[in-house]
Amino acid sequence: MCGIVGYVGSRQAAPILLEGLEKLEYRGYDSAGIAVRDGDKEPVVVKAKGRLRVLADKTDNGHALKGCCGIGHTRWATHGVPSETNAHPHVSTDGSVLAVHNGIFENYLEIREKLARHNYRFYSQTDTEAIVNLIDYYYKKYKMGPIDAIAKTLVRVRGSYALAIMFRDYPEQVYIARKDNPLIVGLGEGENFIASDPSACLKYTRRVCYIDNFEMGCVTKDSVTFYDLNGDVVEKTPVLIDWDETAAEKGGYEHFMMKEIHEQPKAIADTFRAYLSDETDGKKLDYRVDLAKLGLTDELIQSLSGVTIIGCGSAYHVGATAQYVIEDLAKLSVRVEFASEYRYRHPVIDPNNLVVVISQSGETADTLAAMREAKEQGLKTLAIVNVIGSVIAREADFVLYTYAGPEISVATTKAYSTQLIGVYLLAICLGKARGLIDEREEQRLLAEIAALPEKVQRIIDDKERLQWFAAKFSNAKDVFFIGRGIDYAICMEGSLKMKEISYIHSEAYAAGELKHGTISLIEDGTLVIGVLTQSELYEKTLSNLVEVKSRGAYLMGLTTSGNYDIEDTVNFAFFLPKTDEHFADSLAVVPLQLLGYYLAVSKGLDVDKPRNLAKSVTVE
Repeated sequence: MCGIVGYVGSRQAAPILLEGLEKLEYRGYDSAGIAVRDGDKEPVVVKAKGRLRVLADKTDNGHALKGCCGIGHTRWATHGVPSETNAHPHVSTDGSVLAVHNGIFENYLEIREKLARHNYRFYSQTDTEAIVNLIDYYYKKYKMGPIDAIAKTLVRVRGSYALAIMFRDYPEQVYIARKDNPLIVGLGEGENFIASDPSACLKYTRRVCYIDNFEMGCVTKDSVTFYDLNGDVVEKTPVLIDWDETAAEKGGYEHFMMKEIHEQPKAIADTFRAYLSDETDGKKLDYRVDLAKLGLTDELIQSLSGVTIIGCGSAYHVGATAQYVIEDLAKLSVRVEFASEYRYRHPVIDPNNLVVVISQSGETADTLAAMREAKEQGLKTLAIVNVIGSVIAREADFVLYTYAGPEISVATTKAYSTQLIGVYLLAICLGKARGLIDEREEQRLLAEIAALPEKVQRIIDDKERLQWFAAKFSNAKDVFFIGRGIDYAICMEGSLKMKEISYIHSEAYAAGELKHGTISLIEDGTLVIGVLTQSELYEKTLSNLVEVKSRGAYLMGLTTSGNYDIEDTVNFAFFLPKTDEHFADSLAVVPLQLLGYYLAVSKGLDVDKPRNLAKSVTVE
């Protein structure tokens, strides 16, 4: 949530800042602003409530603002309502210091009270303004340089932050600092860039430096210097981003979400291949899972007594599927935890558990905090993340990267699908190391995964049937998903997709729980979507569908090709290609993604940027 950009160089800064902010729109925001400085002149600050195009119109797409140094921000309100006054950048009382900020400062009220006694005045409701004035206070009281003033401020505050700061006395320089919220520096020739995400500066450079917790920096057009809180210089090695700007563009699709749904076959294949050791024996391709290069040795796996999986939202749903797959293939006890609950629950710790944390961005605040809690308890941690160099990736003991590429739409699709591949491979690796999967079974399971991309493509090619069905229910008020086992995990993700982008209230229920109260919600015309991919549970779930049909429900059935008898029960059936039932989520989730998408489109909603949501949730 929120986005920061910055530029120092020889070009006009404002158009570059607006371009960068546009690339960060996916993070979610309700207002935006930029500050640009022309040499020694005072910075010019322009802010706007609403979409970025309002800010662009006010500045003639940035061309109205002269200057080659500036910072910009898209704000997602935490302290204070969305307004021009509360939008960033914020300026100290006399204009000496100016800054943009992502995150939350928890003790800002006591800081405001302290500064009010020193004649500082406040015009906004934000926590950021308090910290800008605190930097100014230390800068002037102790007559110290910017880095020392920032360091003294960061020691004083509590919370999370990514900061980009400009000082009146230091033209053509931008200072930065971070804790828990992402911030990178893009390295150019005679120019340098600051951003929350590399996608904001990929048009100009693919060389970036990731800033670690409690680090600061000074960015000029010719140099970037990093510091720790002691003011000592920190050396960094630039990272080369292996995807280009076009990967973060729509490519002819109306929405990023549809583009990313279509990218799933390639993303699945890329992630699958990344963790195989392929050996050719004549004409036969011999698949092997190779997670040892991540550090997951057979010896470590054999010492495990269980697995704890931690995530938020869709990542939690991946964990729910993984629970069934790992327990069946590896016979290890698996517990799935909401990241936001784990750190406060004071869990009973088994020192021989492996903690698997799942996050697309690698910056999710609750997931990061939960992982740190687990590490403090001495547990080994494995991160499944999509962003190379992210905080979770850097702090975990082992990292399994997914190869989804940039995902822009707030509603995850291809990142979810690649996370599933990650947990499938983990399950196979665990089962093999524990002697429960022999080489022949490993070959069979991996061959099934290798076939998933082509099967996903077949589902996408049949999307018009789902578009037709969605048009019938665009005015629905309540939708219920039911399934058993892995199908229940699939239902949770399908329900989330529907509610987050179409704004239709939907819930997922374990089908066997219907008779324990939920069935009272069914009335004439209520849409109930049954997921039936697990053969052992097929008849039981089908009987649950019959129960709700007798109470007036309109039924959609999502099942495997061959189960054609379902058409005698449901009003609309969608058939999936056959696969090993452990991997059914990879196929069943795709029509549910499409259904949510088409419902949102039919209602004229902003598919890629649903209200109140942010792509990267970096506050608690």
